[in-house]
Amino acid sequence: MFTPRARVAGLVAALTVVTAACGAAPGTQGTTNASQGGVNARTATSAADFGGMDKLVEAAKKEGNLHVIALPPDWANYGEIIKGFTAKYGIKIESEDPDAASADEITAVKTRKGQDRAPDVLDLGQSFAISGAKEGLFAPYKVATFDKIPEGQKEPTGLWTNDYGGYVSIGCDAKKISTCPMSFADLLKPEYKGKVAMNGNPTKAGSAFAGVYAAAIANGGSFDDIQPGIDFFKKLKDAGNYNPVETTPATIEKGETQISIDWDYNNAAYAPQMTAKGIDWKVNVPTDGKYFQMYAQAINKDAPHPAAARLWQEYLYSAEGQNLYLKGFARPVLLPAMTADGSVDKTAAEALPKVEGTPTFPTPEQQDAAKAKLASGWDAAISG
Repeated sequence: MFTPRARVAGLVAALTVVTAACGAAPGTQGTTNASQGGVNARTATSAADFGGMDKLVEAAKKEGNLHVIALPPDWANYGEIIKGFTAKYGIKIESEDPDAASADEITAVKTRKGQDRAPDVLDLGQSFAISGAKEGLFAPYKVATFDKIPEGQKEPTGLWTNDYGGYVSIGCDAKKISTCPMSFADLLKPEYKGKVAMNGNPTKAGSAFAGVYAAAIANGGSFDDIQPGIDFFKKLKDAGNYNPVETTPATIEKGETQISIDWDYNNAAYAPQMTAKGIDWKVNVPTDGKYFQMYAQAINKDAPHPAAARLWQEYLYSAEGQNLYLKGFARPVLLPAMTADGSVDKTAAEALPKVEGTPTFPTPEQQDAAKAKLASGWDAAISG
């Protein structure tokens, strides 16, 4: 990832059908690589393997640290989530390279094996979670709420589990842009010359990958055919409208990215930040290219702090953690279950960007094919 939605009833229906962000010196491994009290944290597949949550907390506190990467504080409310976890358990979180992409996370897992600074956990675009699981990089783990997560939103053994998601949206500085675009077709208009940016490179970043997929849907493509999305961005570049600067709050504030294709939870979170700086940041889900997707959590199978990694997962999939995602305008995977049992933060749910209709989703195989197509065609389209 680079730092680079419907009312609650509609959200319940939509989420129920879902189918599928470096090198350091070598160091010693965490204390729970060997067993503690007869428990090997590295092979634990649930809190029950530790003897329950209290024992998991105890093991994680003994490790005392958690290493994460690619978690920008303004992405899906991760700043508050990290503070909440540390306050609750007293475990220090080392957050490195927050502006990294999903591809960088996978690279870090591979290149830092056996090092203390290897990432313990990963937050990945779903296509990267699927490919990482196929490569055997993750440890299976089922959080306490695993059975409440709908089928299709988790790998059956817990190698990866969807945690939150959103729609591709178009953010716009309404004080600099007289008429904000409402569709991908609008983005080709001459008044947007040099103004249309994305949150990263789609061959590396999940949000940008989704942007190209949404553009494909808007231009006659499908989950089986992302090429029209690549062609759209070539048209955008040829028209002079494409802006290669990767969107961040800083680039918005400086006026460098006046229009940005990004997840709705990112664009929605930027709005109050920008209001305080005198910028009117508007958010629209494009009418011609609705695309919803979720990010996924995974545990590095060689995590240097394996108990802390598992406790982090438990926190994220608790009502507390899921509501913190919701507070950051992201749609948590447990939203249907939390709405049903009354544990949802209703105020935060009501603040989500409005979206009409029920989204559809690509299969893992379709995502893999689209990812391969992008890898072979994106650079040529944008540089050509």
